[in-house]
Amino acid sequence: MSASVIIAIAGMEGALASVIGGLADCPVIAVPTSVGYGASFGGVSALLSMLNSCASGVSVVNIDNGFGAAYQASMINHMEAKQ
Repeated sequence: MSASVIIAIAGMEGALASVIGGLADCPVIAVPTSVGYGASFGGVSALLSMLNSCASGVSVVNIDNGFGAAYQASMINHMEAKQ
């Protein structure tokens, strides 16, 4: 299977996006969510973890911005279709 872009959505912490970024060879769009248990602080904890990750190819959108992530993924797919 192949993918031109991956959207990773995580609410408890931001480690998911960096793990996927280390395993996949395509861009990863990280979406922190405000839903989670424990001390998620309305998504701020996941957002800060994702922003501070050092995995290459990971970009981060704002908390609960699934639409923005999908639009960015669509733009990446359209760029590949033009080539």
